[in-house]
Amino acid sequence: MDLRCEGCAGCCVDWRPLAPEAAGSDRAGRRPPLDDAYDLVPLTRDEVVEFLDRGLGDVMTPRLFEPAEADDRVRIDGIDLAAVGDRPVFVVGLRKPPKPVAPIGTDDPRWLDSCVFLDPATLQCRIHDDDAYPRTCAAYPGHNLALDAETECERVEAAGGGERLLDDEPPADLPAPAFGPQALGSTVFAYPDPDDLAGTVARVRDGETTAADRARFVGAAAGSRPGSLSVDRDRMADARARAGEADSWAGRAIREWSDRAGDGGAGEDGAGDGGSVVGTGVALDADARERLVRELEDDAGAPPTPGWD
Repeated sequence: MDLRCEGCAGCCVDWRPLAPEAAGSDRAGRRPPLDDAYDLVPLTRDEVVEFLDRGLGDVMTPRLFEPAEADDRVRIDGIDLAAVGDRPVFVVGLRKPPKPVAPIGTDDPRWLDSCVFLDPATLQCRIHDDDAYPRTCAAYPGHNLALDAETECERVEAAGGGERLLDDEPPADLPAPAFGPQALGSTVFAYPDPDDLAGTVARVRDGETTAADRARFVGAAAGSRPGSLSVDRDRMADARARAGEADSWAGRAIREWSDRAGDGGAGEDGAGDGGSVVGTGVALDADARERLVRELEDDAGAPPTPGWD
């Protein structure tokens, strides 16, 4: 598997507004996600804990699912959710605030929902060389290639973004996929107290989650035991508290970017979690964008990007 990623960021941004005929979607499975965030990165339980330990509990957001025909289901806020027994299942992913990016050969910065760790100026990941880099990102697009499924690399190529997928042989050491029988308690979690989610589920659907909403799910994921429905209540409470109190450079940047992008994509607390933002907010040229990146991310403590080989 050999990729040319420079100047692309196709797997890190929601570019449906730029090329809707070319962009793929992760909403076509048997259990469509309740939200509209594009290419949400599912985190393992250990990755959730790692982000919490680094004070980055505010970079994560939950994803709930509509049930498939034969699924268990639970109804909350008038919405049917995929469940195991009476517990709604969910994953935890990285938040995608609107940022001014110019991906895939576009000329001027546009406001597009982008991964919290994407530097919108260099189009590089700020944690690419870090132990916290999610395994889903490190393995991409290996699972797509193994399943003969279209990749974002190919969609970018089809949209005129140049050659990106230089070698389509999947790596031999692919980790287990994020979804499957082995995923329960590891990447797919079951919320233990569904009655506590009244009001929260509707906000997840509408992209309007609050910090307290997100912390609920982060806590449940961190307290889960791999391979089971069991949740350690003490770990869950501790993780929920830490996630709710987190105030990292990344969380502050999410709020600042969302404020500058305007109402589109902004949640109840002014921090968006995805919503196909484009053309909103103040128009920026490349110089203005770089000044904002320095102010909102670099000077606030964001790790530098590694550069291109």
